[in-house]
Amino acid sequence: MQAQRDIKTAPMNYTVLIPLLFIVGLIVYKWNAAGVAIERVRASGILSTRTDVVAFGGQAAFTAAERTFNYFVVIWPALVFGILISAAARAYVPRDWFARLAGKKLRAQLVSGAAGAPLMLCSCCVVSIFSTVYERSSRLGPSLAIMLGSPALNPAALILTFSLFAPTIAVARLVMSVATVFLGSVAIERLFGFNPGLTAREFEDRPSGFGRSLHEVLVRTIPVLLVGVICSMLLVEYVPADLMASKGFRSLAVIATASVAVPIALPTFFEIPLALGLLAAGAPIGAAAALVFAGPVINLPSLFAVARSTNWKIAAALAGLIWAVAVFGGLILNQIGS
Repeated sequence: MQAQRDIKTAPMNYTVLIPLLFIVGLIVYKWNAAGVAIERVRASGILSTRTDVVAFGGQAAFTAAERTFNYFVVIWPALVFGILISAAARAYVPRDWFARLAGKKLRAQLVSGAAGAPLMLCSCCVVSIFSTVYERSSRLGPSLAIMLGSPALNPAALILTFSLFAPTIAVARLVMSVATVFLGSVAIERLFGFNPGLTAREFEDRPSGFGRSLHEVLVRTIPVLLVGVICSMLLVEYVPADLMASKGFRSLAVIATASVAVPIALPTFFEIPLALGLLAAGAPIGAAAALVFAGPVINLPSLFAVARSTNWKIAAALAGLIWAVAVFGGLILNQIGS
C-alpha cells in the first residue's frame, strides 16, 4: 500500500517544477529587458517609451482602439508568462501548499509581497496569478500582496525612478508602495474576510490537465482585460492634457493625477516618462509621485479581473485604497517640497 502511495505521489514531485520553470523564464526575460532600459538611462539620462500607447487629449474613438492594440503588442510576452504561471500553478501545485499560505498570516503576507517583486509584471499581466493564488488559498491578503507587489516593488522601476527623479519623489514612491503591499492588502482582507466572493470550483489535490487549466485561465482573464483596456484608453483620450498639471492649484493637481492614474492601463516603465512630462509642464512634485506610484500598481482592467474573482466591493475598496495613498502621499510631498 505504501509503495502504491509513493508511486502515485512521485509524479507530483516533478510536475511542481513546471510553474517554477515558467517563473524562471519570466524573470530572465524581464531582467534582460530591464537591464537594457537601465543601461540606456545611465548612458543618456533619458528613458524613452512608445508614444502610441498612452496619450492624453481628446481624440477619436478609433485612436483608442488603435492604442488598445498597441498596448497588447507591448505587454503580450509578459501577459503570456503570467497566464502560463497561473495555469501551471492551478494544474500542478497541490492545494495543501496553498493551505500553508493560509495558516501563517504575517509570514504569508511578507513572503507573498516579496515574491511578487522579482516577477516585475504590470498590473494586467499579474492578475491571473492573483486569481489562482486566491482560489487555491482562500486568502485575500497574500493574494493581493503578490498582485500589488509585482508592479509596485518592481526593482528595475524603482532603480529608474531613483535615477531620473529627485530623491524625494523616488523615496515617496517606495514608501507608498511598501505601505500598500504589506499593510493595505491586510486592511482589505480584514475588512472583507478571508474568502469573500470565492466562487471557483474546488480542485483535486493532484495534477489536473494543463490544457484545461490554461483554457480556464484564458477564458477568465482575457475578456475582462480586453474590455478594461478599451475602457481605459477611451478614458485617457478624453482627459485634457493639462488637467494634471493644474498650475497654481497644487492640491488639485495631486487629486486629479491620482484620479486618472488609478484607472489608466500602463505597461511597465510607462509611468516614468509620463511623470517626467508632468514635471516639465509645471506640475508639483506631489502629482509626479502620485503618478509613478498609482499608475503601475492598479488599473481598470485589473480591477475588472479582481471583481470577477472576488466581488465589486473588493475591487472598489482596492481602487479607493490606491487613490487615497496616492493623494495622501502626494499632498505630503507637496508640503515637504514647498
